[in-house]
Amino acid sequence: MFEFNLIFSELILSIRWNDILDIFIVAVIIYYLLKFLIGTRGWQILTGIGIVLSLWFFAKLLKLKTVVWIFDNLWTVGIFFLIVLFQPEIRNALAKLGEKGFLGERGFYFNKNSRNSKKVIDEVIRASTFLAEKRIGALIIFERFTKLEHYLEGNYVKLDALVSLELIINIFEPKTPLHDGAIVIRNNRIAYAKCVLPLTINTDIPSHLGTRHRAGIGITEETDAVALIVSEERGTISLAYDGILYSDLDNLTLKKLLMEFLGIETNKRNITKDLREIIRDKYSDYNPLRKVNKWKR
Repeated sequence: MFEFNLIFSELILSIRWNDILDIFIVAVIIYYLLKFLIGTRGWQILTGIGIVLSLWFFAKLLKLKTVVWIFDNLWTVGIFFLIVLFQPEIRNALAKLGEKGFLGERGFYFNKNSRNSKKVIDEVIRASTFLAEKRIGALIIFERFTKLEHYLEGNYVKLDALVSLELIINIFEPKTPLHDGAIVIRNNRIAYAKCVLPLTINTDIPSHLGTRHRAGIGITEETDAVALIVSEERGTISLAYDGILYSDLDNLTLKKLLMEFLGIETNKRNITKDLREIIRDKYSDYNPLRKVNKWKR
């Protein structure tokens, strides 16, 4: 017992401040890596890799020479397979790092002319309310930093039109040429219509959410855009941002969230982070952070 205490004391005394910093940095990296991957396809791939590593460990433990030889040779090219498998997650992580930096999310203004941006949001909310009352589905994407051309699929139509209540309603009116798909708003103007967006591949989304919601969540997982979704089945309005869906929003909450996500100030004040957390807990149907909290407990 005395020898154990002596060894333990020597071990404690040998720890330097940079060792503690090293451990702390590694712990933070692992934490944010797991937090970023949980709820995505990357988490499923990581789980599969963990199973393969377990098989390799037991093969070495049981001295299965042929199996160990196969695994040892696979590791030489494994790093390239990992880069290919995690390519979407790596791209998204680097994009988010570039957007937020190391000191938190930077302020972003949807347009330098805040007054025009507020008018655009008011027109979108009025149109969305009308469409929800009439049970007409709609998907409206607000572009932020990331340009969306590379994410649009299908034969989308370039418009470059002013945002107005009448135009939005006319676009999404059933049986009109442009109603099938999303519209993209860039710099306070409708840039594209009839856009097909990438669907989320997350399997934890509630089954009652259809293709329109999955497309809205998908584009916000891939980019920093904000998606407004009007459900034709339920007549509700939802917002998707950063892969999280805020559903069944009233007009006041919808406007506050849009102002916050697009970086537009209201009376020189932004919604506080505490209010955003309250709104998220109240309105979020799909929230991958719940998995993180459950996992943490």
